[in-house]
Amino acid sequence: MELDIVALSRLQFAVTALYHFLFVPLTLGLSVLLAIMETVYVMTGRTIWRQMTKFWGTLFGINFVLGVATGLVMEFQFGMNWSYYSHYVGDIFGAPLAIEGLMAFFLEATFVGLFFFGWDRLSKVGHLMATWAVAIGSNLSALWILIANGWMQNPVGSAFNPQTMRMEVTDFFEVVFNPVAQAKFVHTVSAGYVTASIFVLGVSAWYLYNRRYVDLAKRSMTVAASFGLASALSVVVLGDESGYLSTEHQKMKLAAIEAMWKTEPAPAAFTLFGFPDQESRETHFAVHIPWVMGLIGTRSLTTQIPGIEDLVEHAKVRIRQGISAYDAVQQIRAASDQSAVPQAARDALEKNGRDLGYALLLKRYVDDPRKATDAQIDQAAWDTVPSVPSLFWSFRIMVGLGFFFILLTGTFFYLSARRRLDHYPWLLRLAVFAIPLPWIAAELGWVVAEFGRQPWIIEGILPTAAAVSSLGAMTVLLTLLGFIVIYTVLFIIEMGLMLRAIQSGPKPDDEPEAILVPPSLIAAE
Repeated sequence: MELDIVALSRLQFAVTALYHFLFVPLTLGLSVLLAIMETVYVMTGRTIWRQMTKFWGTLFGINFVLGVATGLVMEFQFGMNWSYYSHYVGDIFGAPLAIEGLMAFFLEATFVGLFFFGWDRLSKVGHLMATWAVAIGSNLSALWILIANGWMQNPVGSAFNPQTMRMEVTDFFEVVFNPVAQAKFVHTVSAGYVTASIFVLGVSAWYLYNRRYVDLAKRSMTVAASFGLASALSVVVLGDESGYLSTEHQKMKLAAIEAMWKTEPAPAAFTLFGFPDQESRETHFAVHIPWVMGLIGTRSLTTQIPGIEDLVEHAKVRIRQGISAYDAVQQIRAASDQSAVPQAARDALEKNGRDLGYALLLKRYVDDPRKATDAQIDQAAWDTVPSVPSLFWSFRIMVGLGFFFILLTGTFFYLSARRRLDHYPWLLRLAVFAIPLPWIAAELGWVVAEFGRQPWIIEGILPTAAAVSSLGAMTVLLTLLGFIVIYTVLFIIEMGLMLRAIQSGPKPDDEPEAILVPPSLIAAE
């Protein structure tokens, strides 16, 4: 069997990214929950809140260490497995990652140490500030990473330089304030908050069900239910914003998510259920809800959402225009100096330069895109369609879980307000079994975002197949197997540590409970 270097490189990055993303959401959410709990401790002086902060902080620390270790490996892969990608867009992609390391990661890592070792060395307010710094650093880290990823989805503020054959920054602020990046950031962070809330809710429910650490469990559930409900609601709202932006910047991804093979009259219907068949290009047993997709995708009743077949026809046009741009680039590179470049080549690049990436899709079938046949152009155009069944079901499972989280956190929020958290044992068991669900939703969200961008590693600019390093397939296969083995061992160790910490429970706090003395008694003395 012939090994495909592109497929293996994609699989290796997907495995490491999915594994790394097991830790990211919990880090984002727990850091903020810790800061909230410690804020209550500082304001009230109640030792139980300090005990809560320390206990959940232990679980945060275990998760944080594994997240850092797996995140570093991902960054090295850009140079190892995706060297042409690093060369092509390193001027843009590298800047947010460098800022993330300097601004966010160092801030987070420094104050994590103060959080764990500063309880008896800092004042209450000083330690609280360190805890909030950890939370801010974690979220800033996510911001800069998602700015880099958002640029891959919507490459703004940049231009192609035919002399260096690289993308270069033209407007850094446009890269930073990319609407896709900002929407992805708030959506991802909110999903992390939901993940941590369900985790705290589930573990606390297990304690309450077994009548262990009841005071800590009830308080933790109250905080998690309140924070989780607000976060779950925001995930839905911000997910709607992401869908709206996809209509503008990633039309093919949206059409694939909806299995919308043909353009429908506006407003388009939402496919609630069905079985997409990519070979026959139809969706079997489809159940439609009229108008809903048009309202979500365009926020109007008159704007059409293009279907897959129309988008493929548009891709054929862009491929032909890209061939013209590719020919112009070759003339510019072949010229001995800039004055020798034909004006017609300059004009062609100026007119069709934004479609150069579409010509590179032909590299999969022919070395020189200018020699491509009509059949190869048609084939390359259909390559712009990602796996429709994968996106269709990933999106619907993710959304279904999102509404379940709203229901679950809303129920416990109501019960906490009524002080009836321990009145329904079956609900406590449900909360325990729900612990893994936010991770499933988060991983499916990653699949929708990244798998839906294929065949592009940078939307409309650089095909994934053109971005890999010149490595032997066996080399990538061996490193992939090595990562799987090492990560499996790390996962087993991490789960063992987490379960042991949960089983052991919170340690007794050595700080005496604050006693508030009535002013009248002080005056009498």
